[in-house]
Amino acid sequence: MENKVMERSLTTYTVSQLNKRARQLLEAQFPLIWVEGEISNLSKPGSGHWYFTLKDEVAQISCAMFRSQNSKSRFMPDNGAKILARCRVSIYEGRGDFQLIIEHIEKAGFGALQRQFDELKERLLQQGMFDAKHKLALPAYPKRIGLITSPTGAAVQDILSVLKRRYPATRVTIYPSIVQGSNSQGNSAAYELANRITCANTDKTCDVLILSRGGGSLEDLWAFNEEKLAQTIYDSSIPIISAVGHETDSTIADFVADCRAETPSAAAVIVSPDANALILDFERKEENLKEIIFRHLQAKGQRVDGLYRRIRNPVDFLLYVKSQLTNLKLRLQQSTAVKFRNYSIVLRNLDEKVTRSHPSNQLFSLWGKTELLEQQLKKGILTLLAQKQQEWGNTARLLHTISPLNTLQRGYAIVLNKQEKVLQHIANIGIGDQVSTRLIDGMLLSTIDEIIPEKNNDA
Repeated sequence: MENKVMERSLTTYTVSQLNKRARQLLEAQFPLIWVEGEISNLSKPGSGHWYFTLKDEVAQISCAMFRSQNSKSRFMPDNGAKILARCRVSIYEGRGDFQLIIEHIEKAGFGALQRQFDELKERLLQQGMFDAKHKLALPAYPKRIGLITSPTGAAVQDILSVLKRRYPATRVTIYPSIVQGSNSQGNSAAYELANRITCANTDKTCDVLILSRGGGSLEDLWAFNEEKLAQTIYDSSIPIISAVGHETDSTIADFVADCRAETPSAAAVIVSPDANALILDFERKEENLKEIIFRHLQAKGQRVDGLYRRIRNPVDFLLYVKSQLTNLKLRLQQSTAVKFRNYSIVLRNLDEKVTRSHPSNQLFSLWGKTELLEQQLKKGILTLLAQKQQEWGNTARLLHTISPLNTLQRGYAIVLNKQEKVLQHIANIGIGDQVSTRLIDGMLLSTIDEIIPEKNNDA
């Protein structure tokens, strides 16, 4: 009973709902991926779409590449062709078929490897792993050289032969490693090569490392294109020379390494100075050093001879020093007496100057000047007052002379109209107008009854 209740509580889907849900889960779980396999059952109907099966040794899967995508493809597939497909995982809901929706196909093998090479190269370039500022300088005279390569390959013999001929003084440590494929423990060549670089950095006995192998195809050299090996080369504190393949071969290790050699033999030449040239250079420097030492000894001998001739009897030297001390004592006494006399004169002058500048003397001088200025001020005030009194009298007399009151005292009168303006002409007055007459002791108010003009108009 309980089992039946539990079964009823589970979600019930229709077939279409289940297929749709499964498709959504698959497409959400798997992003755009690459799948490699062999084409079979290829069909190209009139719709322009491609339908085929992609298989390997143990499994197969249905694929569809729609016309909008296959029209852009430069590779025309055929049954039996091995391809690399960029696709999305999906389900065809109508039949519930699990399938791949292909967006791009290319021939498997070299094309895929080249694409991986280009993608890794671009990514490491963007990370700055190829920048020259990260490259380590190679030692001029390495004491020990580390060689990371296959111990049975031709590359190791070429390098050792060149080093023995050019620079036999150096010592070589070989870090044996496979250079392609995998070893018996299942470790890849890239893993072993990176491990040998790490060991060399841990030992810290080598001044420089040579990472080398002979030529081969892109597949043969692929271990040197692995990102793990590139990162290990970049992290190495020992400078690394990459000598992989022939002159035309190019690997990721070449770009990351501190130096790239065209061949393994070229790497040996780069890392080793020419012993014969060094011997010639040492012999030339030895001759130059002998010549310098000989000239130096000659110069020192001449200097010793000169110093010997200049050596004098100590007694004579003491007498000379005594004479010098006596002269210095006399000069010191004379100089002291002169300075004392000069300072006395300066002190006396300063005393006189201080006396003249005493406040009592200054006050007495200022008091005399104040009394003189006071007398000059009083005299100036009296003179100015007399001048002003005289000017005032003259002005008063002048005003009295021209004053209308003075005219009235002589018997004249001043006639004013209603606006109190002085009347000078009869034309300015009319019959019936009132006028006021100013006398010496008062005013007269009158009304004009008659106007008599002057007979002599010309006058």
